[in-house]
Parts: sequence; structure tokens; C-alpha cells
Amino acid sequence: MANTYTQITIQAIFAVKGRENIITNNWRNDLHQYIAGIIRKESTLLAVGGWKDHIHIFAGIPPTLSVSEFVQKAKSNSSKWINEQRFVKGKFQWQEGYGAFSYSRSQRDDVINYIMRQEEHHKTSSFQEEYVDFLKKFEVEYNPEYLFEYYE
Repeated sequence: MANTYTQITIQAIFAVKGRENIITNNWRNDLHQYIAGIIRKESTLLAVGGWKDHIHIFAGIPPTLSVSEFVQKAKSNSSKWINEQRFVKGKFQWQEGYGAFSYSRSQRDDVINYIMRQEEHHKTSSFQEEYVDFLKKFEVEYNPEYLFEYYE
């Protein structure tokens, strides 16, 4: 009997609308745990992390789930949850768009360590710098006009 075998490991990155620094210490870990629960429903969670204005998700996804569906589910369910919990004044939203980058199995530990050390990383690098570095590293052509909205 024929089967489908895959190893699709994706890191998705997305930002808070307007790049506001509103994911605070008092609920950041709860958000990461909530997103982890969303991911575990259909994928193999490897890491969730982020900082005040963005999220990184690293997971193995099945071939039946597109990358855009994977990210959309994480963003829509988590923003609904943030609004229900009233962690922020007004309506919380993620920005449109995302970055998604694929990795081999041999790279997993390095990516997990990177995601879990976001606070340390962002002492010396902004999200904008980090995101553009990813685009360059993965040789993704981009137009700076269409990157996430950045407010410094």
C-alpha cells in the first residue's frame, strides 16, 4: 500500500498590527502557550516564541495543510483569544502578511534555540532588522514598500 511521507518544517513570523510593543511580560507566555495549543491540533509543534511586537512559530506541518492556512489559523485564533482576555485596550490585531521559512531536520535545534532566546536577541536587534535578515538569508526577493509597517 502506498503512503505519503513528508518532512516539512516551517518557521512562521508575524507582527502586531502597527508594530506596537504590546505583547507584555505579564501575558506573553500565556500567548505562546495558547498558540502552541492551536498548532498542536494539526501540526508538530517545535517552538513558539517572540517578543513585544511579533511571534515566531516553528513546526512540522502535514502535507494536507498549506502554509497560509497554518499561519491564518494561528493568527485568527490567537487574536480572538487576546481580545476575549482583554489583554490590550481596544481591538488587538496582527498585521497582514507573514514570513515563512523552511528548514531541514538537521537545523531544528538551532532554530528552536534562536526562538527561545528572543528576549536576548532583541536587546541588540530590532524586529525590522531581524525580519530583513531572514529575507536576505533565504534569498527572498522583496520590495521594502510592501514589508510590514514599521514604527520605531
